[in-house]
Amino acid sequence: MTLSGKEPEMRRYLALLFGLCCLPSMAAAQGPYSPAGDIAIGGPLPAQWDYLLADAAGKRLYVSHNAEVVVIDTTTDKVAGRIADTPGVHGMAVGAGKIFTSNGRENKVSVVDPNTLQTLLKIDTGGANPDAITYDGRRNEVWVFNHTGMSATEIDAATGKVVATIPLSGTAETGQSDGSGRVFVNVEDKNQVDIIDVAARKVTASWSVAPGTEPTGRAIDVAGHWLFVGAGKAMVMMDTTNGKVVTSVPICAGTDATFYDLATKLAFSSCRDGHITIARVDGDKMTVVQTLETSVGSKTMALDSSTHKLYVAAAKPSSSGRGNVPESFHVLVYRLQ
Repeated sequence: MTLSGKEPEMRRYLALLFGLCCLPSMAAAQGPYSPAGDIAIGGPLPAQWDYLLADAAGKRLYVSHNAEVVVIDTTTDKVAGRIADTPGVHGMAVGAGKIFTSNGRENKVSVVDPNTLQTLLKIDTGGANPDAITYDGRRNEVWVFNHTGMSATEIDAATGKVVATIPLSGTAETGQSDGSGRVFVNVEDKNQVDIIDVAARKVTASWSVAPGTEPTGRAIDVAGHWLFVGAGKAMVMMDTTNGKVVTSVPICAGTDATFYDLATKLAFSSCRDGHITIARVDGDKMTVVQTLETSVGSKTMALDSSTHKLYVAAAKPSSSGRGNVPESFHVLVYRLQ
């Protein structure tokens, strides 16, 4: 069968139709990052997760998953093991030859042997629902931020002893140390960042994140004196010398993690709507260079500082619309082009 005289017109129509169909995937591929892999995790546990941690030196990715932490070898992108008995785990930190996990449902931090993945001891945080957790290598300390406990717990990484539990101004989200005696903590319900003076063991200042709201994820450039905070509809860039917001960019919806890659000068905020907003940093300015498509519900991510890869946890929603299909839990990988 031939199209006779209408063949050129039909070809133009088909070409236009093909182009329109491909627009979303072409748009997703534009920019510095593109899909690079998919790591199957599965397992019988309901697919519930929070933070991911890429340990560049150890060549591992740690993924929170319900009551366990999944350990992935980033040289092979295969599951290397699992850390059990971490009820309601939110985050992980690596330092002092150990792994630390924040277990939200039992108000404890697990201290884990990185070789055997066995728990060595558990530490009571003194605050409810320990959430984000970070290791300060300069001071050999672990900081855990108690979400509903509205506090930050300082732990001696060598001994596992709690040094102090410091009240915050509100609901704690992500926090980080600058290594010189200050800890910056996102306070979600107050739209601000609390600054802890480590020597004084108290909050000594609070900085507004406006035009951002409800700050969640954060990253720090210690040398450049910048904080990057994912806050509602914006990622804000703050000067750590005075607490001023110097610039901001609009981001995707439902953010819960923010990272900064010092080598590439790229800042990232991942969102529940299935996107990562990527902005280029130039001095005191930011410019959005890509809206990377991920998976709906994938609000958190991790950045490997050595390979520059992004890792995003994801799962297939259940047919009932409640929760996710357990065996569908996986990690999406994106690479710098």
